[in-house]
Amino acid sequence: MATKENDQIIKESNCETKMGLPCVLEAFTSIFNTGSISNKCCGELVVLGKVCHSALVKRTLENPVFKDLNPATIIAKSI
Repeated sequence: MATKENDQIIKESNCETKMGLPCVLEAFTSIFNTGSISNKCCGELVVLGKVCHSALVKRTLENPVFKDLNPATIIAKSI
């Protein structure tokens, strides 16, 4: 999916306002590095929803900073 489409989904669904920053950081670390996610943050992630979560992960993967990561591995971890 193109960046523009992900950005549109994120904006229209207010994805960036549905999780608190501590949980965003915890989820990001568990997906893009190593670690686990707490029950509290897991709950926030469930409220965020699959559409928002997928769009945010895909948009992050499009960032050149993450070009060396294997997208299939990251998407599998994000599930």
